[in-house]
Amino acid sequence: MTPAATEVGPKDPVQILTPDGQRLPHEIYDAYLGDVDEDMLRGFYRDMALTRRFDQEATALQRQGQLCLWVPLRGQEAAQIGSGRATRPSDYIFPTYREHGVALTRNVSFSEMLRLFRGISGGGWDPRENNFHMYTMVLAAQLPHAAGYGMALSMEQRGWDEEKLAAEGNAVVAYFGDGSSTEGETHESMVFANSFNAPVVYFCQNNQWAISVPFEVQSKVPLVERAAGYGMPGIRVDGNDVLAVLAVTRWALEHARSGKGPVFIEADTYRLGAHTTADDPTKYRMTEEEAAWAPLDPLIRLETYLRENNIVDDAFFEQLAKDADQMAATVREDAMAFPVPPLAKSFEQVYAEAHPLIQEELAWHLQYEAGFADSGENA
Repeated sequence: MTPAATEVGPKDPVQILTPDGQRLPHEIYDAYLGDVDEDMLRGFYRDMALTRRFDQEATALQRQGQLCLWVPLRGQEAAQIGSGRATRPSDYIFPTYREHGVALTRNVSFSEMLRLFRGISGGGWDPRENNFHMYTMVLAAQLPHAAGYGMALSMEQRGWDEEKLAAEGNAVVAYFGDGSSTEGETHESMVFANSFNAPVVYFCQNNQWAISVPFEVQSKVPLVERAAGYGMPGIRVDGNDVLAVLAVTRWALEHARSGKGPVFIEADTYRLGAHTTADDPTKYRMTEEEAAWAPLDPLIRLETYLRENNIVDDAFFEQLAKDADQMAATVREDAMAFPVPPLAKSFEQVYAEAHPLIQEELAWHLQYEAGFADSGENA
């Protein structure tokens, strides 16, 4: 039975694991963690650790000129792994451009995630294979699509009884950040989803910064309080607590699948690194703030819990480090084997008709590139 909306909309974030790794009881959400055994806990940590190692490797590849851009996620692993692991394979996911951890939970390979940032693909994977939409580079552009998909599910599942909805019903998870929360498409999407009772879970990762704009400038109240204006339940969760995120997302998906409409989740987390590799957070962010968030690192929190409860030993971490390094080496090998995208092709997909000034600049640049010596030749 899904609890009433008033029971799950506290202003204080839901927390199951404290920053020092202590397990807290919760009268509502413990029921959504009954199947979480030691193997699953080790799996959550492994997912987060591999995602972080991949993120580091992708950042290095961009710095070495192998990727056009990279969007780091360091610090947001628990929000992504916890929510991603709460979904069913038949649920449909609409990500932004930072959901590398969620992509992992949907069986998208790390190498596939790099193709877009190499410039050789408009996506990198077939969304239909894993019900995981392509990354969306324009803020909030994916949210109206999520509402539309959810509306279609609502129509398809109309007339199903509670038992069938629970067993076979599907839902949508739409990811976005605090920066996207102020975009018009976000509000339009939520209005439509609630009006048509669409089974959409709006999962907002509030990482405290919209590039260089701090959260206190974006909103004077927690984002979860906006949910009431749309008539949907709102839940605020500690986004660095993988168990709390898992439980809250499971509750939200159950609510959505049951035909009761959309849910808004605000996951409080922190972007430990840059917005993208084109960004320098030292220009706008205080080191004191970063130092205050560092002990709240989601990997440290879960590791502490696992060690204190004798769920893992040193051998687990040693093997995981080897696996992570091997994964990174494979990703690097795959990335280096990607073709170099022809510059002219990028321009072909921007204008319907060739722009004379752009064509002139392109011709100059191609001539400039042709002047470089090929690999192995003397300059």
